Amino acid sequence: MKPVTDRRLRILVRGGGDLGSGAVLRCARAGWDVIVTELSQPLTVRRLVSFGQAVYDGAISIEGVRAERADGRSDAFRLLDDGIVPVLVDPECRILSEIRPDVLIDARMVKQVSDTSIDMAALVIGLGPGFFAGENCHAVVETVRGPFLGRVIWNGPAERNTGIPDAVGTYRDERVLRAPVDGVFHARAAIGDTLAERQVIGDVNGEPVLSPFRGILRGLIQNGLRVPAGLKVGDVDPRIDARLCRLVSDKSLAIGGGVLEAILSWEAFK
Repeated sequence: MKPVTDRRLRILVRGGGDLGSGAVLRCARAGWDVIVTELSQPLTVRRLVSFGQAVYDGAISIEGVRAERADGRSDAFRLLDDGIVPVLVDPECRILSEIRPDVLIDARMVKQVSDTSIDMAALVIGLGPGFFAGENCHAVVETVRGPFLGRVIWNGPAERNTGIPDAVGTYRDERVLRAPVDGVFHARAAIGDTLAERQVIGDVNGEPVLSPFRGILRGLIQNGLRVPAGLKVGDVDPRIDARLCRLVSDKSLAIGGGVLEAILSWEAFK
């Protein structure tokens, strides 16, 4: 596929979770070089559609785009030459000065003031709450569902975090599974399983995590991680369609489309 621009941009994405992976997917399909930095133990729930899962599994393919865990700059560039997205364990983004990206996208969804700054790349894009275009980034892509989802903001902040999960069908808060206590999470089900109401999908220190209704287990945190009480550990979808577990969400793709718009606008008018 021919790139959408003649120049092969180098793009660094901080955070390979569900929403960041929509931006990674769109940018990689546009023919640009994309590198992802992640935590040493990502807390991703929708692991089958999150490029950060390469930290645990060594590699992951999402809708035709492959990513592999990389050890340093030379390994990352080798993977790029092979058309593979490198994923580096580098939460402080220390690789920045070695990679020198054209574009930096902060997709960590920290929902508070970020340590990303506007001088980290020629174009810095922040996803969602915690970013203010013109102050700590050049452009913000809105992440709240509604009429502004995926829109690019060139001056001003993203909407505030509501703390309310997006609805799927008639379910909202109840579809999100949370750790009942502090401790180590042990999985008792797998992503893609069809769950019965009140089926045990895992436990934290022996305290069970139950499915609130019949549905598909669309997301589940990595087995064996230590989690605090209240942390999101799973996601149940009332639509009985296992294909959805391996498809990047419509929300993630909309945000990725906003990222593409921001990059192309910057390229056209810089």
